[in-house]
Amino acid sequence: MVDRPPRADVLLMTVGLVAVSTSGPLMAAIAAPALAVALWRNVLGVAVIAPFALATRRRELREMTARERRWALGSGLLLAAHFATWVPSLRFTSVASATAIVATQPVWVALIARASGHAVPRRAWLGMGISVVAVILLTGVDFSLDPRALVGDLLALLGGVFAALYTVVGAEVRRTVSTTSYTTICYSTAAVALLAGCLVGRVDLWGYDGRTWLQLLALTLGAQLLGHSVFNLVLRTTSPTVASLFLLLEVPGAAVIAAVALGQVPPLAAVPAGLLLLVGLGIVVYARPDDVDPAIPAE
Repeated sequence: MVDRPPRADVLLMTVGLVAVSTSGPLMAAIAAPALAVALWRNVLGVAVIAPFALATRRRELREMTARERRWALGSGLLLAAHFATWVPSLRFTSVASATAIVATQPVWVALIARASGHAVPRRAWLGMGISVVAVILLTGVDFSLDPRALVGDLLALLGGVFAALYTVVGAEVRRTVSTTSYTTICYSTAAVALLAGCLVGRVDLWGYDGRTWLQLLALTLGAQLLGHSVFNLVLRTTSPTVASLFLLLEVPGAAVIAAVALGQVPPLAAVPAGLLLLVGLGIVVYARPDDVDPAIPAE
């Protein structure tokens, strides 16, 4: 039985959910190269967080062990890999499909837990089976309508895998390191890795119009900072399972925003598959192993 969250936390999670749900639509709408969008949201995130971290967590940052630093750096590289696959997926497939498929993150977390020796409940396996069937149905619908969308679906699936690895590694770091210090190192590492990718790929990093920069700022302040900061805040008084289940509503939330703002109305055949995926993911999150933290989506 999952405890009911305080009313104030429900309000905060609603605000955070709206912020997180803007991530996919905004990234799809920004008139800048996908890899540059991924880079700038991390650079701007560091620009906001780093001064606060240096003012309040300087000693902790200085005294982190070599192991903690390695895990934090590794988490940042995985976050970069997540963005390098998830953001481009939005240029190939719809926001609704990409958001739904990248949300399979809890499935991959459960599989990683099993591979690490944790016992995974039968209900979780049931949820994973339902989720896999739903993804197959969803990608089949996209392929029948536009084969190019299948590339986006596969990129989103890879984004979900990298997000799961990032979550698992990050959870290990945060056992002993504050969220502020961890986030500063993680975002900085992701920014450096994405910058390297942009330079190798000769991606244009500036010269955008004012609208594009405003969208990048909104993406950073909304989904990257406000959204996840709110969910980190409510975890003090709300079950992580409840928070994870609540965050699954990002999938229909992003779909609605994309339909209104971008005119991306999901095909009727994709709706049952999307709903089935939410049911499967909900079962996975709710039936997680007792000794494994539930996955908080990276978006």
